[in-house]
Formats: sequence, C-alpha cells, structure tokens
Amino acid sequence: MNSKTLPRLTNQLTYHRPKIRWNEARIPPLSQESKQCLRNLAAYRRPKHKLAFPRTKRAAVLVALFVGRQGDLYVLLSRRSATLRTYAGDTSLPGGKADPEDKSIEDTARREAFEEIGLPRDRNKVPLLCILEPFLAAELIVTPVVVLILDNTLRPMLNADEVAGLFSHPLVSFLSSNPPFPSEPDTLEVPYHSSYEFKGSGPASQGFRVHQFLTGREAGGIKPVFGLTAAMLIRVATIGYAREPDFEVNPPHAATTEGRIAWALLNRPSFRDACEKEGVDLRPAKRIVEALERGETLRKRKEKEKEDIKLETKL
Repeated sequence: MNSKTLPRLTNQLTYHRPKIRWNEARIPPLSQESKQCLRNLAAYRRPKHKLAFPRTKRAAVLVALFVGRQGDLYVLLSRRSATLRTYAGDTSLPGGKADPEDKSIEDTARREAFEEIGLPRDRNKVPLLCILEPFLAAELIVTPVVVLILDNTLRPMLNADEVAGLFSHPLVSFLSSNPPFPSEPDTLEVPYHSSYEFKGSGPASQGFRVHQFLTGREAGGIKPVFGLTAAMLIRVATIGYAREPDFEVNPPHAATTEGRIAWALLNRPSFRDACEKEGVDLRPAKRIVEALERGETLRKRKEKEKEDIKLETKL
C-alpha cells in the first residue's frame, strides 16, 4: 500500500472534543474563574497507561458539569435508590461497569448517565472536557469522564430502579474545608469536610485517606459525598482550578493510585482471577509493585538511621 492509497486519518481529538460554540450554548454567562477552569480541564491529558486492566473490571462515571446562575460550575450528583444491593442511598456520580458493546470508556460513562438520569449522549450538547486517570474501587477500576452540559434547559429523566434523586454541588467546594452553604445550628458540630485514615493490605505504604463533604441536604436524607466519589471530585477540581485543596489529600508516604491498582491486580482474588481469565499481562504490575516495595524499604531504612543518629546524639 503506497501513500496514495492510505486511508485519510481522522483527527480523533477534534472528533471526541468538538469545538464549543459558546454563543449557541443555552447557559448563563461564565465567571472568569469558571472559564479558566474549563480551559484547564479541556487541556488536561492523563498520563499514559502502564497497566493493562481486565475488561470485566472496568467501569466509568460521568462528571457532568453545568453553569449556575452566577456563572459558577456545579457537578451533578445522584442519590442511589434504597433498593439497590450495594451502596443503597449513597451520594454518587452516574456510572457503572463497561458493557461489551461500549467502544470506549467514554461510551461507558455516557451510556450509564443516559440510562440512570436521561442525560443525552449528544456530544454537541454535552461535549467531552477530559478523561482522568483510573481510580481503584473495592472490586472495579473506575475512570472519571468529565463533560460540560451546554443546554441548561435539559430535564432529567430518572431511572427509579437506580436513582432516587438528583442534585448539584459547587465544583470549587471540593477544594475547601469551608461549606458553600449556610451552616444550620444543628450541624455546627459536624465539619463540612472531614477525612479518615485507612490502612490497606499489602505494603506499608498502602495506607490511604478517605474524604467526606457535607451536601447541606443531610436533613432531607441526602448522604455526604464520600470515599471514591469525593476523591474523584477533588481531583477534577484540582485540575480545573489549578490549585491544591486547603487540606492534605493523601497521608505521608502514601502509594500512588497506580501503585495501589497494580497491587490489587496481583493480590486481590477477584482482580487476579479476571486477569488470568482474560490473559492480561501482569508484568508491568509486578514491576510497579516491586519498585513500590523497594522505595518503602529504603524509606524505612533512612528513618531508622535518623533515629539512631538522634539516640547517639542524646547519649
């Protein structure tokens, strides 16, 4: 095949990220902060994958942003149905496991959002901003897909079997310890943001921090934004607003998300079995975990040397 017979290459970036026609968008005017946030998200490119994941363990969530009356960005959140077998009643993002017919992880997120809350799959009305690096859940590897709703006249159609309600929360508030809503007298003792330390299995550096944000709707039965959902929204906000939160996201010496996923692929039975069944190459995961363990051993050795020096100085 010569150059004359080569098929014309399509611009995949243009296809997946259509130019946003702001003059045609049915949204309020954007604040300068929101404009810059959207630019940052649209420019974000996640690091290249080093790991291969079993398809049966892949999942995606849709981080659907929209513009509020004052030009600020909000994210759509759902209250899971009380009849679901897992995480019933929790606050979450629309999403779920990849289906065999999904052509990409973006398709998975869009399909799930359409099925759960009726958000159109139309990429002109709801264009892609970016796709983040994957996150580790208990039994799945979850990828956040960030989109912008350009038509605020769209109305949700909830799937009652999966979703009990839909509400929104300011995106920038996932970078702050201060609530974006007035504090009620009966909630003054409960902080808007809190975090909890967990020690996972595996290397010592597998410890991680779980975050929680109040929604201001707890009196109505809405649960706080917690765990994986909170972690993903902190990451989206950090990229968009180009600044770190006013709290520490991870504990000292925590493993990277990539390191935690690599360890899970090798050691959690459900992941390991799926990798074996699908023929996933686990050599990259082994290299990452070995490097993680070497780094942890070296860190502990240096800490011990420092302690020994302190003891000698005292003597």
